[in-house]
Amino acid sequence: GCTWEFGAMVNYIKKTYPQTQLVVVGFSLGGNIVCKYLGESQANQERVLCCVSVCQGYSALRAQETFMQWDQCRRFYNFLMADNMKKIILSHRQVLFGDNMKKPQSLTDADLSKLYTATSLMQIDDNVMRKFHGYSSLKEYYEEESCLHYLHRIYVPLLLVNAADDPLVHESLLSIPRALSEKRENVMLVLPLHGGHLGFFEGSVLFPEPLTWMDKLVVQYANAICQWEKTKSHCSDTEQAVSGQE
Repeated sequence: GCTWEFGAMVNYIKKTYPQTQLVVVGFSLGGNIVCKYLGESQANQERVLCCVSVCQGYSALRAQETFMQWDQCRRFYNFLMADNMKKIILSHRQVLFGDNMKKPQSLTDADLSKLYTATSLMQIDDNVMRKFHGYSSLKEYYEEESCLHYLHRIYVPLLLVNAADDPLVHESLLSIPRALSEKRENVMLVLPLHGGHLGFFEGSVLFPEPLTWMDKLVVQYANAICQWEKTKSHCSDTEQAVSGQE
């Protein structure tokens, strides 16, 4: 959920291309980051045409309760992702936690050693990540870094895409985008029955199409928003011209 790096990239693009408008897209955990970034400040939404979030879980605190369950092999996926996260952190251990780096006082060498035996993302987050970011508890870390508390502050068009058979995002989490889309006119929820986690393949099982349904959806939605923005601007210019003639 940390957005400073993403924000730095967006600010650089805005500064380098001052006439450019942006379409913000995030996948899985990236969906949480882009939504949290936009909701953190109204200024972050300037020059943003729309936002698309695909297959995110919205609340890490609520998701952790389901991530240890075995239905749809969620616990197994949790183990695999934790193992991958361990390898990434440990391969960059010297850069992240070396003698030349300033570590939080609460993060000790013993905590880093626990990475080797961690079997879930929650263990990694509790022993390392929340301390690295300065949080006193895992609950506080998950609450503060989830986009759940920022979604209602997003005013640009927002497309939320999930799949009903996503093995990582439990169906109980889908009540969050449902409720938001019912209350906010700028929010659209797309929830197909199939798609898995960032799958959405089309074509045969062995030879799927190179472009997925997800790829097409993101592009078509962005094109529609750009066209709508262009038409809106044209109508506004026409109205001003007519008003001036009167």
